[in-house]
Amino acid sequence: MSKSPAEMMQDWMSMWMSAVRDAGNFQLPPAKERMTPAQADFFAAQAALWQRAMAGGVQRADAGSADRRFASASWREHPYYSYLMESYLLTARHVEALAEAAPVEGQEKDRLRFAARQWVDALCPANFASTNPEVIHKAIESRGESITRGVANLVADMAKGRISQTDEAAFELGRDLATTPGQVMFENRLMQLIQYRPLTASIAKRPLVIVPPCINKFYILDLQPENSFVRHALQAGQAVFMVSWKNPGAAEAQLGWDDYLQDGVIAALEAARAIAGADRVNALGFCVGGTLLGASLALLAGRGAVLPASVTYLAAMHDFADTGEISLFVDPASVAAREAAIGAGGLLTANELGGVFSALRANDLVWPYVVNNYLMGKQPAAFDLLHWNSDGTNLPGPMYCYYLRNMYLENRLKDPGALSAAGVPLDLSAVSVPTYILATREDHIVPWRTAYRSLRTFGGDNKVFVLGASGHVAGIVNPPAKGRRSYWTGAGAAGYPLDPDAWLSGAREEKGSWWPHWSAWLDQHSGGQRKAPARAGKGKYKVIEPAPGRYVKEKAPGNLSGITAPAG
Repeated sequence: MSKSPAEMMQDWMSMWMSAVRDAGNFQLPPAKERMTPAQADFFAAQAALWQRAMAGGVQRADAGSADRRFASASWREHPYYSYLMESYLLTARHVEALAEAAPVEGQEKDRLRFAARQWVDALCPANFASTNPEVIHKAIESRGESITRGVANLVADMAKGRISQTDEAAFELGRDLATTPGQVMFENRLMQLIQYRPLTASIAKRPLVIVPPCINKFYILDLQPENSFVRHALQAGQAVFMVSWKNPGAAEAQLGWDDYLQDGVIAALEAARAIAGADRVNALGFCVGGTLLGASLALLAGRGAVLPASVTYLAAMHDFADTGEISLFVDPASVAAREAAIGAGGLLTANELGGVFSALRANDLVWPYVVNNYLMGKQPAAFDLLHWNSDGTNLPGPMYCYYLRNMYLENRLKDPGALSAAGVPLDLSAVSVPTYILATREDHIVPWRTAYRSLRTFGGDNKVFVLGASGHVAGIVNPPAKGRRSYWTGAGAAGYPLDPDAWLSGAREEKGSWWPHWSAWLDQHSGGQRKAPARAGKGKYKVIEPAPGRYVKEKAPGNLSGITAPAG
């Protein structure tokens, strides 16, 4: 009978401890004949490494040089730290190999790989004060002040319940971020609708309504003027509206999925169309906002209502067959536990959400800040993207649990009639409008091949798929002026093949940002041009307050006694 991964890890640890206890030179354990070839090679490499260290020699000059955790020359110039580094790198490779060799398949293998990576990342010697030469040098140089500052940083972050990734005092919404001029023209219990001031003399007759993810603040699409997607659309002559989701607290803890469709997306589409006096709107959804938008359009189609003239999906899923590493956090037992805890009312807190996404990229979003903030006693730098990343939002428990079960766990949205909203069966294939689908090649939240599935999920033949470079955020926020990255376009004579890799093999690579390509496509559905209005407001819609509005400035209330629950 094959051994379990846990039993294999226990055997490995036993052999390791046996080797450590051997007297004299670092020898392979007596049970060498019971090792696999990979284990024997690992212990032989560790023994050779130990012998070199005992002889006082430093290790290979290029060891770890490509790993930014070991960027300091101290890791290679001092025998002790050089040994620690190379021993860790050997062990990391071996643990990853053990995970690959484990006799499990499918999601269990993916869970094991993830656990092994988390373990390996956490135990890096750079993460500990006593085994990081830079930390020790800084403590000596500052006469202990770095330690004092680091403890103060740790205490402050413990009060926040999260690791600080940026200087949060460096930015203020409306002053440094989310600065594009506009007015809040409509609001309800779930969202505010911002109408941005035109930047051109004439604008599109059909307004563009942007639905951002409800698990983040909208200003990822309106950071600073030089990297604002909103400003780019305005400069291209679009009339732009933005949904700004309310950060849920106790009063919103009972809201569900249907509320987000009707009082969120559909209310925004209807208000924008009325304010602009347009026959139709163009709609755009990003990430979870794209999922909400797709479901809302299916609801409108089921009612026989007016659909947008076009729809754009940015890094959004509608067929959840492959959700990448996020699926490792979702199984029937954990979903049932969530439903029992907050499914009838409560909040999933921003800190919990942020913790999950940070765990997916711990070497980027966790450990560098542990070292910098707590061990080195430094303050994190000011960075607009990370400020946004730290400005989290809660989610109502009923909405979150519905989304978790019906999309991530059971993947029902893609099946016609499998789900209903407001009593109307949902059929995404009934949404037959011109569609622009943008995915990003290194996205770890919405795998690009999963986004590609939306080509088959929605109806109609007028669909365009574009693949951008980089990841979930950096691939979206890629202004043309910087001339960075690439994107891929094109479809064969027979349209888009079922296999996304077959499409990619024949796609054309274009240098630079995909933003101008999208703008040219959207122009075809703008309904012509009209003179830009001199002021905002029309009919019953009056200016409520200047952009960016109150809702986006609300901080996550955090754990609220009596309505939240621990992790499931």
